[in-house]
Amino acid sequence: MSPLVYFVRHGQTDWNAELRFQGQVEIDINDTGRAQARRNGKVLARLIDDPSGFDFVASPLRRTRETMEIVRAEMGLPAADYRTDSRLVEVHFGDWQGFTIEEIETARPGVGAQRDRAKWDFLPPGPDAESYADLADRVRGWMAEVEGPTVCVTHGGVIRAVFLIAGGLDRHAAAVMAVPQDRILRLADGKLDWL
Repeated sequence: MSPLVYFVRHGQTDWNAELRFQGQVEIDINDTGRAQARRNGKVLARLIDDPSGFDFVASPLRRTRETMEIVRAEMGLPAADYRTDSRLVEVHFGDWQGFTIEEIETARPGVGAQRDRAKWDFLPPGPDAESYADLADRVRGWMAEVEGPTVCVTHGGVIRAVFLIAGGLDRHAAAVMAVPQDRILRLADGKLDWL
């Protein structure tokens, strides 16, 4: 039986609103994102009677750390008392980071359709680029080490990987699914549900 894990996607950033590939670029959450984080913290405060039994872990990127600190504050916990794990960072979009798909398509017509045909395995250009399949390998390693109840603040790509690994979603469906920033994903007894 898998441990209970609550996954929270970081709050919205301006680049989310503009549909820019963020990847591993350091972008701060905006006011909407802070409100989303407060909402998720309030929900977790209602769901978790005794947070002392939980591990709190976040991606080390600023947007996830700020989200975690807001969540913990809403739960009445010391904001900075959590750990980070680099395996939880977003997929690296290589040279595409900072651009919209429209901007990329203008420079390289047809690349958007190429990506859409096999989005899970598509590798953007650039020396540090990853595919979602690469990301899933990282996430699988992290999930194998989760031993007890956990609150995890991470990214949309990581949550897509969780749906593939723990939810049985196929690669295409996982790659194109929407990942809300104002809801919590619960993994309990091998089942995933949005709260």
